[in-house]
Amino acid sequence: MKSQDGDPLLTLNLLNAVEKDSFITQRSMAKDLGIALGLANSYLKRCATKGLIKMQQAPANRYVYYLTPKGFLEKSRLTVQYLSLSFDFFRHARLQCSEVFSKCVENGWSEIALVGVSDLSEIAVLCAHKQPLKLVGVVDDHHSGSVFLDLPVVADVKDFDSLDVVIIMDLVSPQETFEKIKKTFPYDRILAPKMLNISVYIREESSK
Repeated sequence: MKSQDGDPLLTLNLLNAVEKDSFITQRSMAKDLGIALGLANSYLKRCATKGLIKMQQAPANRYVYYLTPKGFLEKSRLTVQYLSLSFDFFRHARLQCSEVFSKCVENGWSEIALVGVSDLSEIAVLCAHKQPLKLVGVVDDHHSGSVFLDLPVVADVKDFDSLDVVIIMDLVSPQETFEKIKKTFPYDRILAPKMLNISVYIREESSK
């Protein structure tokens, strides 16, 4: 569905392309996205105006593009918006949750907390029963003190005595949740299904 800001899915694909390759040319971007060169140029300018990307001139009359912190958050928001409209959500969610749990098993991480009460975390709980893992609970400050599928819900990851890994399940603002959790928990022990499109590294904007 298009809005006054254009096609959300096209914007999402463009932001993903910029994150993947800062040196991508407009011509190759247009080809990869299957759109006209002029449309790629228009969307790049729109994203720059909205503060989602930065453009810096490089040698040979080229430009370097990179996402701003606002751009990473918008990419995350658009990803969730797209997923909510996808009929394949459950199938993809089940597969990717299983992949994340398999990674935990391979690394010997057994005590796990989910982050966020959501439909995705419900699917994750179902998948976890098939793995030799222990879900200790869910972190969600909006539902703390309650119980979710027999798991205690706490406000902060530090409320658990022992944890090997946390897995983000927040469908509303997964990137912001990741940024918050990594302040108090090792970022290499923070996992998430690929469908949430979380960026582990965000380039800080220049202070100039």
